[in-house]
Amino acid sequence: MGLRNSEGRFALAISSPALLIVCAVVLFPLITTLVYSFMKIELISKDRGAFVGLSNYAQVLGSTNFWSALGRTLYFTLVSTILETTAGLFVALLLNERFWGVGFLRSIVIIPWAIPTIVNGSLWKWIYNGEYGILNALLLKVGLITEYRSWLSDPLGAMNLVIFADAWKMTPLAAIFFLAALQSVNRTTYEAATVDGAGPIKRFFSLTIPYMTPTILVVLVMRTVEKFKAFDIFYMITRGGPADGTKVLMYETYLRAFTNLQYSIASTYAYLFVFIILALTMVYLRVLKRSEENNA
Repeated sequence: MGLRNSEGRFALAISSPALLIVCAVVLFPLITTLVYSFMKIELISKDRGAFVGLSNYAQVLGSTNFWSALGRTLYFTLVSTILETTAGLFVALLLNERFWGVGFLRSIVIIPWAIPTIVNGSLWKWIYNGEYGILNALLLKVGLITEYRSWLSDPLGAMNLVIFADAWKMTPLAAIFFLAALQSVNRTTYEAATVDGAGPIKRFFSLTIPYMTPTILVVLVMRTVEKFKAFDIFYMITRGGPADGTKVLMYETYLRAFTNLQYSIASTYAYLFVFIILALTMVYLRVLKRSEENNA
């Protein structure tokens, strides 16, 4: 018993620095932000430090800025997640085949994902540039456009271009997950289905999709949470413009805190953001659990 206690104390002693760091950089900001969301702490407010209860939440939920940013966030999350999942699945199916050079393709497909998001955003901002961007040069060269265009001047167009830039970076991650799942599939099942006369499309929907459903749901959960937290890609490419067309929830929260100095409102945005992500995650987990029960 004494040996176990000494081992426990030793384990606590060697892990305490890491625990202190976690408390300092994770727990303390979480608790502080929660407290701020129930107070008025704007620097220019005469009531600074006053407890206001749920009035900050009522103010945010009653504003059009919040719902507009939420709508843009949902659009970005939905379209980007579907695009990444679909493209990642087909890339994985391609890399799962046996042909010359497939090993090389498997090794380089991860490169876009390995690029830091800030670098990726800068890269695509240069590509989309209306004066010297390579997108204009390529389209002009092949005759699809007759003059250079400002691709980021339209709100919806800018959002779709940010989605494409983000999907280009993150599709390889989904492809790696799907490829790992496909590698464990028993090829005998596919061979038997082929002998029975099932074509590629029928095998895809009858065998591949049902087998891949748990992995697809896991990827959807991961990517949905990450998409809701997207900030740096918007900061680097559009800065929320044009005409607030790419001002998603995270970017709106950033502006409230560091531009408008509305710390209480920014904290409220942050926790509403957390509640939305928790709700989405619970829905996904329930669907995943139901899928596992059906497959059992």
